[in-house]
Order: sequence, then C-alpha cells, then structure tokens
Amino acid sequence: MRVFVTGGTGHSGPYIISELVGAGHEVTALARSDKSAAAVSALGAKVHRGSLEDLDGLKAAATNSDGVIHVAHRQDLLPSGGIDAVAAAERQIMLAYGEALAGTGKPLVVSGSIGSPAWEGLGRAATEDDPTLPGGDLYARTLRVRNIVETTVIGLAERGVRSSIVRIPPIMHSTTDHAGFLPLLIALAKEKGFIGYPGDGANVWPAVHSRDLAAVFRLALEKGPAGKNWHAIGDEGIPFREIAKAIGDRLGLPAVSIPADVLMLPGYFGFLANLVTLDLPASNLVTRQSLGWEPAQPGLLSDLDNGHYFPAG
Repeated sequence: MRVFVTGGTGHSGPYIISELVGAGHEVTALARSDKSAAAVSALGAKVHRGSLEDLDGLKAAATNSDGVIHVAHRQDLLPSGGIDAVAAAERQIMLAYGEALAGTGKPLVVSGSIGSPAWEGLGRAATEDDPTLPGGDLYARTLRVRNIVETTVIGLAERGVRSSIVRIPPIMHSTTDHAGFLPLLIALAKEKGFIGYPGDGANVWPAVHSRDLAAVFRLALEKGPAGKNWHAIGDEGIPFREIAKAIGDRLGLPAVSIPADVLMLPGYFGFLANLVTLDLPASNLVTRQSLGWEPAQPGLLSDLDNGHYFPAG
C-alpha cells in the first residue's frame, strides 16, 4: 500500500514508518523542515513537504495514497488559542481527510488517548467500545480535544472511509523516549531526592512499548474495519506505586507516599498532581482478537530494568 503518514518525526512516528516499510508498504511522510525531511528519508520514506496548516496539501497527499496514518497534533496552537483552538484545527484536518477519502473505503487511522477522570466511574477496565469521557480539569479538557477528534474520525465511516482510532496510553516507552511521562518522573525524582507516588499508589496505569504501538497502527491500516477504536496497550494496568519503586530502585532513591490531602498543594508533583492520581485500567482484548495483535516487546517494568532511561554519568 502507498501510505501517507503525519507525525513521522515524533516519538511514535519513526516506529510506525519503520513498521510499515518493514512490511513492504511504500510510505510518504509529511515533513515541514529540511531536518524532518532528512529524518523520514533515513527511515526509508518518501517526503511530502508541507504542514498541518495546509489542508489542501493534506487532501492531495491523502488522495494520492491508499491509506493515511495521522499521529501529528496542532500543539503549536496551545500558547495562542488554548485547547479549544487545537480541537477546532484538528477537527478540520480530519474533515479534510474525509473529503479526500469519502466513498473510497481507504483506511484512515488516527491516534487517540486512553484515560480520563470519568473512566474511573466505570468500575472495570475500559474497553475499545467505551467512549472517551472528559471531566473538567486541564488534563480532562485536553482529552476532550482528543474526544472531538475521535468522534469526527469514527463518523467518517458513514461516508465510506475505513476510519479508526488507535488509543495510546499515558506511558509510551522506548529507547527514544526523551520527553514523555517517564522522563518527567525521573527528572522530578532526581531533583527532590526521592520518587513520590499518590496515596497508597494502588491506582493503575496502562503502558505500551513504541514498537508494539506501531504494530497496532499497521494492522489497523491493513485490516481494521471501519468505525472502530483500538487499544494499543501492552501493560493493562500497573500500580503507580510499582512504577515509582522501579524508578527509585534504579536511581538509588526511596519511593515515598504523597498523602492525598497535600497532593494538590504546591509541592512534589506540581502540575502533574491531577494526572498521577488517575486510576486507568484498560483492556486490549478486542484489539488482540480482532487484529491478531500480541505485544512482543518488553513491558514497562522490564524496560525500566534495561537501563536506557538511566544513562551512566
């Protein structure tokens, strides 16, 4: 297949491109700069020079492809327009793809998010059939943006697009994870001299290795039916306390409970306070059964033991 990919130079993008090229697909990746163009070329992809602002260019690239994988985001709008501006812009991108792919049955696979405060009220692990249910804080408002995008993408199935969403958990780990949630926790632990966890730390978080994530995108592109959500989850729920302890063991620092009554005060977690308390068990059963996907890479705790998050020196 000729596949158009956006976000090819982010954390997940290079893994997705490599996965597609390795499976024999012809990949064209969006590149805004010379540096990005060189990076995607090195991965074996052709280059489409342009930007997310150029909707006509995105439509042309989609029209000339056999399928689209979209993992880029308009985060550049946050400083000036906030979350609502991001939502409006990304929805227009999805509608542009819809115009290009309507009636063709071609696949459009877009990244989504796992987890929101409202999911905690389910009383069970969230499944692929559960909607993203936003709450009211900043993190939840960010998820609402993803919900708007997800709803728009799934709606394109009614227009003859084989559209689907790959939901990504809060922790995506790999040897190239330099700006995700784990590096934040590690840097915070080094600064404070201990690694904190909220309350008893029993709240669980899902995680996925970037290579396993890339395989979900490829399988959804190749054979995923229209209008579906997929859960790219390797670990379905690790207690936060265990994540903290694994980091502390590698750093030689104690793992310490941060009491619930002081979590929201200025202190250890800062702007992460609303995030670290979430309890987000999530299932990957439908994804494994429908796509024939099985995680093959190390789980989160094993990956922390590999040492690449803790370089010597």
